[in-house]
Amino acid sequence: MESADTIVPGFDAAGIAAHIKKSGDPDLALIASRVPCRAAAVFTRNAFPAAPVLYDRRLLAFNPESVHGVIINSGCANACTGVQGDANARATAEAVELAIGASDHSVFVMSTGVIGVQLPMDKLLAAIPAVTAALCPDGWADAARAIMTTDTRPKLFTHIASVAGQEVRFTGIAKGSGMIHPDMATLLSVLVTDAAVSQPLLQAALTQAVNRSFNRISIDGDTSTNDTVLLLANGLAGNAEIPDEAGEDYAEFVAALSAICTDLAQAIVRDGEGATKFVTIHVNGAANDEQAHRAANTVATSPLVKTAFYGGDANWGRLLMAVGRAGIQVDPERCSLFVAGGPAGSEHLPELQLVDAGQPLAYAEADAAERFAQVEIDVRIELGLGPGSATVWTSDLSHDYVTINGAYRT
Repeated sequence: MESADTIVPGFDAAGIAAHIKKSGDPDLALIASRVPCRAAAVFTRNAFPAAPVLYDRRLLAFNPESVHGVIINSGCANACTGVQGDANARATAEAVELAIGASDHSVFVMSTGVIGVQLPMDKLLAAIPAVTAALCPDGWADAARAIMTTDTRPKLFTHIASVAGQEVRFTGIAKGSGMIHPDMATLLSVLVTDAAVSQPLLQAALTQAVNRSFNRISIDGDTSTNDTVLLLANGLAGNAEIPDEAGEDYAEFVAALSAICTDLAQAIVRDGEGATKFVTIHVNGAANDEQAHRAANTVATSPLVKTAFYGGDANWGRLLMAVGRAGIQVDPERCSLFVAGGPAGSEHLPELQLVDAGQPLAYAEADAAERFAQVEIDVRIELGLGPGSATVWTSDLSHDYVTINGAYRT
């Protein structure tokens, strides 16, 4: 993506090395708006929320209508850091507000990295003038790199949509490749748009978009202390402000926001720690959507299922085993199972049905193995009980996942 394509009017971004990481890689990102923004956010449900999450929750409740940006550091999560961690999050926000000339209580803070370690405030505060000076409209690629931890590549997307007859732009970045699971997926993400939307609707739209995207991915079943998705809207597109959820304008906005969130969410799965495969789990015919989602999540997080994907082993009994322990309504005599697969970005092999109404079919083992061996695998499970359906994106579980996480701090 060309850097100019990422520009959203009124927003600037930057990423630099503050030397928080031992590697010297970029580790400090700043996103700022030249005009006050409305903000919406979704946070982790982990019972040990990090200091930046606690700070941002308070800020969103206090001032959702006049926000000027967000500062993000990688290399240190500032989680499980007690009173000092809370003070460090606040001091970081205040330093950025002073540097960019913003009002008090108008800058969010995010952190990612090792848990249980205090931020090196001397390095962070010393780097704020430099990251502020680096702000520019097309600085998104640098910002996306600066928030990476075990990610192998930055995650950056832009969408252009028509909302209320006006062109509206969205740009978003995200980080995450391990400790990934719904509520939310373990990640940080910042999205900006020039759309004009009332703040309550902005929050409603983000919640809908996250539930369709970030809450539909899983790498390893763990949820982080720091998960945050932040959306900033500055209204410079000039569209008539969307006043309520009725009508086409709001639906257009949610669809566009959901599309960029889905791109970012799927990019996280494709870059999962040690991942070699991208797997889509469809569950249809459940009693309701919630039960379908629970079944798809259980399949997606099963270590036995994920290792079968890694090994290219068409051991489909593990898929049905996972559905059977999901705690949902199931009638084995109505359950059918299909699998397809193919290279990344290419046409997949056609679906092969493995089970029909609870009965295994006489398929060729080589045909099933060929599909399980592909880089992208699609699984469809039909429960035959009702209208519920859900889709979850996941990855396989490889030797490299253990290697990466066994030596994360070193």
